[in-house]
Amino acid sequence: MACGSGCCGKSAPAPPEHCNDNPPPAPLQDDRDSCCDNANLMADKDPDQPGLTGAVRDESTEDDDCCAPKPAASGCKKGCCSAPKPPPRPDDTPVSTCCEGKAAPCCDQSCLDRLALRECENYEPGLVSHNSTASHCGRGKDGRPCVDHADKTRVTYAERLEALGCICRAIVALGGESCCLRPRRSSTGSARRRSKEMPSHSRTSADPCCASSGVDATGRSAKRRPGSKKGRRTSDGTDAEPVPPGTAGSCADSCCAEERPASRVNQTMEIFSDVAHATDLEKGFAGIEKEHVILSISGMTCTGCETKLVRTLGTHPAVKNLKTSLVLSRAEFDVAGAASVGEVMKYVERTTEFKCERVTNKGSNLDLLALGGDAAAFVNQPWPDGVTEVRVVDRKTVNVSFDAKIIGARDLVKHGWGDSQIDLPPPRPDLTLEAGSRHVRHVGCMTLLSACLTVPVLIMSWAPLPEHEIEYGSASLALATIVQFVIAGPFYPTALKSFIFSRVIEMDLLIVLSTSAAYIFSVVSFSYLVSGHPLSTGEFFETSTLLVTLIMVGRWVGALARQKAVESISIRSLQISTALLVDDDAETEIDARLLQYGDVFKVVPDSRIPTDGTVVSGSSEVDESMITGESKPVEKRAKSPVIAGSVNGSGMLLVRLTRLPGDNTISTIAEMVDEAKLSKPRIQDLADRVASYFVPVVVFLTIITFVVWIAIGVTVRQQAGNEATIQAITYAIAVLVVSCPCAIGLAVPMVIVIASGVAAERGVIFKSAESIEVAYKTSHVVLDKTGTITQGKPSVAREWYAGSDRNTTKSLLLGLVGSIKHPVSAAVATHLKAQGVSPLPVSEPKTLTGKGVEGAAKGSGLLLQAGNSRWLNIGSDPEVQSVLSQGYTAFCFTIAGSVAAVFGLEDSIRPDAASTIKSLFERGISVHIISGDDDGAVRSVAAQLNIAETNIRSRCAPSDKQAYIQALLEGTVKSKQPVVIFCGDGTNDAVALAQATIGVHMNEGGTDVAKSAADVVLMRPKLSGILTVITVSKKSIHRIAFNFGWSFVYNLFAILLAAGAFVNARIPPEFAGLGELVSVLPVIAAATLLRWSKI
Repeated sequence: MACGSGCCGKSAPAPPEHCNDNPPPAPLQDDRDSCCDNANLMADKDPDQPGLTGAVRDESTEDDDCCAPKPAASGCKKGCCSAPKPPPRPDDTPVSTCCEGKAAPCCDQSCLDRLALRECENYEPGLVSHNSTASHCGRGKDGRPCVDHADKTRVTYAERLEALGCICRAIVALGGESCCLRPRRSSTGSARRRSKEMPSHSRTSADPCCASSGVDATGRSAKRRPGSKKGRRTSDGTDAEPVPPGTAGSCADSCCAEERPASRVNQTMEIFSDVAHATDLEKGFAGIEKEHVILSISGMTCTGCETKLVRTLGTHPAVKNLKTSLVLSRAEFDVAGAASVGEVMKYVERTTEFKCERVTNKGSNLDLLALGGDAAAFVNQPWPDGVTEVRVVDRKTVNVSFDAKIIGARDLVKHGWGDSQIDLPPPRPDLTLEAGSRHVRHVGCMTLLSACLTVPVLIMSWAPLPEHEIEYGSASLALATIVQFVIAGPFYPTALKSFIFSRVIEMDLLIVLSTSAAYIFSVVSFSYLVSGHPLSTGEFFETSTLLVTLIMVGRWVGALARQKAVESISIRSLQISTALLVDDDAETEIDARLLQYGDVFKVVPDSRIPTDGTVVSGSSEVDESMITGESKPVEKRAKSPVIAGSVNGSGMLLVRLTRLPGDNTISTIAEMVDEAKLSKPRIQDLADRVASYFVPVVVFLTIITFVVWIAIGVTVRQQAGNEATIQAITYAIAVLVVSCPCAIGLAVPMVIVIASGVAAERGVIFKSAESIEVAYKTSHVVLDKTGTITQGKPSVAREWYAGSDRNTTKSLLLGLVGSIKHPVSAAVATHLKAQGVSPLPVSEPKTLTGKGVEGAAKGSGLLLQAGNSRWLNIGSDPEVQSVLSQGYTAFCFTIAGSVAAVFGLEDSIRPDAASTIKSLFERGISVHIISGDDDGAVRSVAAQLNIAETNIRSRCAPSDKQAYIQALLEGTVKSKQPVVIFCGDGTNDAVALAQATIGVHMNEGGTDVAKSAADVVLMRPKLSGILTVITVSKKSIHRIAFNFGWSFVYNLFAILLAAGAFVNARIPPEFAGLGELVSVLPVIAAATLLRWSKI
């Protein structure tokens, strides 16, 4: 019997009753090129092997006749067997036989779905690290590919499919399998339950074309697979029966069975594994995978630490696109190649002495308390469907990553691991903030311990106690030794590893040199005292201990100040921890982490909204100032969107969830703000360059100070050599410790962190630090008209129709523009719907950027076009001229080239537009309007805002806007390079946003803030946000300049005082440790005060 799908050609004549006992074995190429779903496809493998059983037959493949007829083997009695192919010659180009005899195009979108499904079925968690894109794969359990693999497949093959109509040949030429072939899925559906055994002697055909019963006309089994709980879904969304397993309904004869040695099976396994890995869409054909990684770093204290981290990660061959932040104690990069994230983290910890913790911000994550209290054992249990990763957090807690579209958080907790409900641990704060808090606590404890050990040493050295030098010296030695090796001990490996591995001389090396010199000299001096030959200066253990303690105090206060500053502008703190779930008229207060798609939650008066959603019922006024900066409450009623973190007013709302707490507006804004904090402006390069030379210069000055004071002591003061040396050592120690590059390193990033947070609180999101750096130098502000200066909600002021059949014209026009989102088209569609017009079907309506919309009327095929008069070449029409002369925006509709309707639309100017533009004029900034609208409408708006006619451009296509901005950038303003801000609402503005020095996107909806490619996003639709951008930039630059000035002045005078340049004033070495505190605190204070500055 022939294959039900028809892919094997016409049915063969009735075969003889017996097959040859020893048919020749089919080569591997036969298996790869056959397009029948299961025909001898690597049948050497155990059906239980992952990726080889339970293949899902796609509807498009079942009806495919892409297989060429194949003659039966000479000895075979069934029509399903084909003669073996001769091995290909080396110079032959491998091609796919599945496309022979099939009309072009032979592939379609269903082929991409099959490729993606194959990748899901073949996905092995061990091949890539868990947090890669593929780790969120459901492994094809529901018969459909996961979103990640589907997207990757389309990115890889969609253009080739569109251009050539075939992707089979390209895949086979690269050593992969045709898209008509699919490796079989594991019947278990879980990587952790897959069998690892292989048969060693026999195989059975799984080809349904050999079945004698249970196959319908399409070649599908008429029965469900035993034990199957549900059928698969076909491409059209209907239920279909799963394909039976390889042994069900297969040939009873021996024509499809043969004996093979075990070695042949192992060889086949290796070959197939190589092919599967070569075609892994996550890694690409080159076997290269990129995984985005965010690490929270504990232990960074100064700019030298960041330089060390950058050099350490920068020299690792697998690390790409590195970004670091000293203030955030964070590193962000891509891992490419064979290295794993764990290996990179161990490398960083080994070479820098920092502690690393990975921050997971992709997909849905949930912390759970492991059943039985054993997190390690819990991880090794079978994972529920939809779970993509389980990793250990601590001894009792695990973090579970899952696809929220497959399994919700509540379902995962209640039923994911059997009937036992799993408890949630207390919510963890933001990992970056948590790591910073741990570091502050650790430094604080070490500082307290150091102080407790130092105080007795100071008392024994400075207090008027009885003379017991040996006893006091012994006790001081013991305490100073503990301080030197327990408190200051971690500085030694850090400094040495920085110098050896990263070639960085950092602040820790200065501390090591100075404290070690004081300690060693004191030990030597005490030895002389014990031996009965005391030195003239005696020992001074108080110097080394007090030095270490004051250094620790400075580091603790600096770390605490930085931590509090970062916490003060944390957007994620707006996320509340509970929600009031409404289910079947019952209200239950649940942890907000357990919300899932489809939930309806209640927002009571004066409470914060837990996550984004749409109002189902109720009305209220909501305070969105903390998100959008809008000071006035916003009215909400049914179908109104609400934003996470905003505060409800006096009304009660029922809200249907649209975005989960981990992926709502709060999370999106926080990620964008973090991105700005991680980016570095150009001025930071100068600071880093100065800081990199700072420590070597200080070491050089220390050596000079030491030599000069020995010379002064011997030649000028006539001191003995040992006395002059001891005095020189005290000056050298003071110089080493009092100098501090930390203020230079924090001068820029501290301000950027605070400024980006302050701007976010006022509804302005900076996506990069460069925008903060240059915005204060703005010379031109270019504004789009529709949706930027105006409300973006035009209304029809007048309309005119040609001919008597108005109803048909209206219906055709509504059918053409009904689905278009452009404000003008949407306004006309709304106007027609309000009149009760029903749309007529229009085939393939297509938007032409800067022109309009066109399509064809179904049935008649008449060309329909709607848009501006210039595109339609009807600018001279009397009706169009009449509309333009009144300052309206003209929207014209033609049928088969003849004018059918003309609309005049008007839009109101935003309330704050006039005051904003006046403020820009007062600052000496030139304001321009460029718009695709008609000249009359643009001039009318410009006249109301007092904008000069020379700065107006109308009827501009996107390319015209780009050219206009380019012309402004090529000019000069007071012999300086101009800085151009372009502000648009995103409609046809992408090119102009990219061309401008700073592109500002005015966000209308309040939640969709991540899609714009602009440099700055205004969370509320107000032009006053442009003034906020410029003001924040100006005040930030002023504070950066102050920080640089203070760093320079402090280090200059501190080093001079420590080196003894002023005869009657100097800094004793034991108090030089206060230098870090004195230098860093003003820098942090200057940045933090930006929060209370008038912006």
